[in-house]
Amino acid sequence: MKDENEAAGSLEVGNAVLDAAREALRELRETWDPQVVDGWVQMVAGRSGRVVLTGMGKSGLVAQKIAATLASTGCPAFFLHPAEALHGDLGMVTPEDSILALSNSGESEELVRLLPSLLRLGIPIAAITARPESSLGQAAEWTFGYRLPEGEGCPLDLAPMASTTLQLIWGDVLASSLMARKGFTRDLFALNHPGGSLGAKLLKVFALMHTSWPVVRPEATLTEVLKAMTEGRLGMAGVMEETTLAGVITDGDLRRSLEKAEQEGWNPLDLSASQVMTRTPAIIEDQALAIEAAGIMEARKITFLVVMRQGTPCGVIHIHDLLAAKVL
Repeated sequence: MKDENEAAGSLEVGNAVLDAAREALRELRETWDPQVVDGWVQMVAGRSGRVVLTGMGKSGLVAQKIAATLASTGCPAFFLHPAEALHGDLGMVTPEDSILALSNSGESEELVRLLPSLLRLGIPIAAITARPESSLGQAAEWTFGYRLPEGEGCPLDLAPMASTTLQLIWGDVLASSLMARKGFTRDLFALNHPGGSLGAKLLKVFALMHTSWPVVRPEATLTEVLKAMTEGRLGMAGVMEETTLAGVITDGDLRRSLEKAEQEGWNPLDLSASQVMTRTPAIIEDQALAIEAAGIMEARKITFLVVMRQGTPCGVIHIHDLLAAKVL
């Protein structure tokens, strides 16, 4: 009986949290003003400085997340603790920066004490708050407000729950609007995420390919082919006629040719590259995503692709390159 009561209690309080966030989001969806967002975006895009996020307590933690999102999507940003700002860290803010302050009440003591200095310095201020009429809301030139029709969703209605969800949503709305305004691309995202799996999947083929790769002429002997493949260490060699790709030779091509030579009584050393090569090798454009190269290799059960640039071979991408870059 106790377990049933506990389960019922969890269901009730869990639904209260979800309902509170849902109703607040529904109202925000119907009432937010894109013109205010556009005005803020235009201001930020027109300045050479950074967006300085600030907030106390749970709002401060949300501000740190928004700062990280902005920085990773092309807008220089950092978090400034308001209490530390009151004791000297305000010197980190330059005249070209702007402030985005978070406070559910708009009356956080440290933030309110910081406002006169920011206004005196002429730093543009924007606010994410539930009370546009608050001290913070009145000091801000751009106010991104929200309401909590069903409260926080907390059983005691004390801990920030729905409010921090709404603050996070506002941060994502602003970040996505800035991305669109600045024309932030997948390539730029990858540059900002060199160590992450997301960035790896957005890498282009040209960033991973080998620009130096083993190449032989069609008339090359089997011995010359073997030497080129051994030195190249890619398990393949390209067969080139001037700048045209005639085919490729793989370890598998060599094995099949040796077996056929034995069956038909040829001397395998008399074979030329043109007799051994695969004439229709798998290729990919240098501007394609590395994840596309991985898909082709997996589908065709091969270990490399010849990379093309405007119809001309320019390199080779190997499955080991994809593994090393954590694309696979």
